[in-house]
Amino acid sequence: MASINFIGGEKGGVGKSVTARVLAQYFIDKGLAFTGFDTDRSHHSFNRFYADYASPVMVDNYEGLDLIVSAFEDNPQQNVIVDLAAQTSSPLAKWIGDASLLELFVEMGIRVNFWHVMDDGRDAVDLLGKLIDTYGKGPNYIVVKNQGRGTDFVLLKNSYALQKAESVGAQVIELPRLHDASMRKIDQHNTSFWKAVNDRESPHSLGILERQRVKTWLKNCYQVFDQIPGLK
Repeated sequence: MASINFIGGEKGGVGKSVTARVLAQYFIDKGLAFTGFDTDRSHHSFNRFYADYASPVMVDNYEGLDLIVSAFEDNPQQNVIVDLAAQTSSPLAKWIGDASLLELFVEMGIRVNFWHVMDDGRDAVDLLGKLIDTYGKGPNYIVVKNQGRGTDFVLLKNSYALQKAESVGAQVIELPRLHDASMRKIDQHNTSFWKAVNDRESPHSLGILERQRVKTWLKNCYQVFDQIPGLK
């Protein structure tokens, strides 16, 4: 089943782009067709690491956002990943609402996944509640507790926002943490996760144990993603 995956969280620094990159590598390794879109004006993190699959779009004009839906005209059976920059929820919601896109996606047989990537802070919890209030029942919600950005998610566990999310069928997952030094090296050199695991020759290649850590981390991430309906 085709899917559109909005990788959000609204605040910066929670790991949205890392989540988008892992999901991209997951689709690649599973042999699943996908197209990626990067909405970050300043960093274009997703596009830097997966330039063969992702392209930048602007969220403040409909012409840019319309390109996302147009991707399904080229391949209606593919998956789409949209890496949402911080503070893009308002223009995205207006774009979706003005064209009744959620209804259109249902007609097209496209599964809509809102990924809420979060750290363990209070604002991430509050923003989850706002996401559920905005779209309500219908889309699929994937709440991502990013272990790379926090370890104590007790605020989420005891929150009304989580209750609201679970009432509409949200799935809560944990994204494992990759060793900080390995992630820094990957980010510094704009390396895809595939290259991080397989490159042994370039001047910036990881050492054998670092490559093994990345490989193990990807395996653990994939096991989490395998539990999400409609991704495989």
